[in-house]
This record gives sequence, structure tokens and C-alpha cells, in this order.
Amino acid sequence: VGTAELASAVSNAGGLGILTALTQPTPEDLRKEIRRCRTMTTKPFGVNLTLLPAMTPPPYAEYGDVIIQEGIKVVETAGNNPGEHIKKFKAAGIFVIHKCTSIRHALTAQRLGADMLSIDGFECAGHPGEDDVTGLILLPLAAKSLNIPFIASGGFGDGTGLAAALALGAEGINMGTRFLCTQEAPIHNKIKEQMVTATERDTSLIFRTLHNTARVFRNKVAKEVIEIERQPGGAEFSQVAPLVSGQRGKLVYELGDPDQGIWTAGQIVGLIKDIPTCDALLTRMVKEAEDTINKRLSTMIVSEAKL
Repeated sequence: VGTAELASAVSNAGGLGILTALTQPTPEDLRKEIRRCRTMTTKPFGVNLTLLPAMTPPPYAEYGDVIIQEGIKVVETAGNNPGEHIKKFKAAGIFVIHKCTSIRHALTAQRLGADMLSIDGFECAGHPGEDDVTGLILLPLAAKSLNIPFIASGGFGDGTGLAAALALGAEGINMGTRFLCTQEAPIHNKIKEQMVTATERDTSLIFRTLHNTARVFRNKVAKEVIEIERQPGGAEFSQVAPLVSGQRGKLVYELGDPDQGIWTAGQIVGLIKDIPTCDALLTRMVKEAEDTINKRLSTMIVSEAKL
């Protein structure tokens, strides 16, 4: 859902909206989407390029060429080793943020030249890695281990979470699931309503036995995938592929049927209770963070004069 509608709304609200390159079928479609986004906002926005294992990989180099040619200034990479892409983007003067789920991968990305890291905790939607380490541990480890700035990802959706991330050393936060449940998100309202009524227990981990763990919304399809994985002798991806196809996931968002396919959602769904505009959401979050810092945390500091 990282299309021009949502990316422009986030940027117009004061955040950094992100287009997802692989949402677009071809590099030329990405070019059109970048140009369309520019008709919706005059603010900066970035592009995500996720490098995933595939039998027939997308033309990553061509997507990268379009990003450079269209003058994008910020790119978020994720997934497999981003080394060759970081080098290419930095040569074009692009600021590169790499998303990682472990400190060892963060250190590698730092060595490869990333300008900033997005540290993704186990609470996140999508692929949380195989270490099962939450943000509460990863973020202070990142603060102690890295020489470049980082933002916090996974489990964020309100101002208290923002304040906590700042306290743990992050420069800011990255949100996915929370923005999925905004008025501008280009998905069916029934899916947004499903998220509003969900609890923190309404996500499932699939592909555990395939060592490619993914956190998705808990539904009939996710349960079926897990049952197949638990069968004696394990499962091959080919056995679950028809259930987890991207086309079925796309239909979830188009038709509003939460059981049509799998769709990613983080544990933050338990804290989502409304469907605001992006502007209202970010305004509220900043106020909540300021109130948390100025009103709650400041009262816990006792001056020396009172001791």
C-alpha cells in the first residue's frame, strides 16, 4: 500500500512518506508513481527497495536506475545484502536508510555505507528475522553499538511509543501498520475496521519452519499455513504458495475480506483504536510524546535543591 496516496499524505502531515518500489509491477510503473506522488505533495518523500530471495528476482538494478533518474533523495533498503545498491545510491547523492532486525546486520550495513539504520524489533509486521529480539533490547544495543543514527521500527503507533524510542536512543520512528489504518490508506474500510477491533494477540507467525518468518494478521489462511508447517516432516514452500500468493493478499485490501489471503500486521494493532487522517495522527502523536516527556517524565526528576 506504499502508493502515492499514502506517501503524499504522510509527507504533507510532516513525516517522510515512502513509496514501495516493488508495489509497482515494472520500473517504468515506479517512474509514473513517483511523478504522480509529486502532483500530490511538494514535500520530500522516499522510496523503499526491498531485496527478497526469489526464483525469478525483480529487476532491482532497473528499479534503482529509475529512483536515481527521478531525483529521489532518500531510499530505504531492506532484506538481503544491500551493498551494491548502497554504493550506487550514494554515488548519486542519495541518503540511504537500511532496515535490519539484528545488530550484526546493522553493523554490516554501517560498514557498507548506510547513512542511517532502521532497527526493526520482533513486534513488527512482515519479516522480523529469526532471532526473536524485541525493540526494547535492540534499540539500546543499537545506541551502544552503532556510529551512525538510527530510527526505531516495529511496535510504534502512538506518542508514548515515540517518547520511548527517543529515550532508547533512536532519532525517530518508522510506522507501517499504524499508517495502514488511516483515512488515506488505499485499502478497504472493512480491513481498517478489523484492525481497530483487533487485540495485541491477533497476529500470527508463519514460515517459521521455512526460516523466513513473517508476522501477519491472524486469520483462517494464516492458521491453515501454520497447520501445514506443523505436519510431520515439515513442509515445502510449494505446499503453502497458493495460500500466500501476493494476488490473494491484494484482494484482501480490494474486497475487504480479511480471510481472502494473508496480510501483514504488527502487534501494534492492539493499540489501534481509530482511523484518523495522517495529519491528525501525527499531530496527536507529537503532542502525546511532548506530554509524556514534559508532564510525566519530568516529575520524576528531583533537583539537588530538594534533596
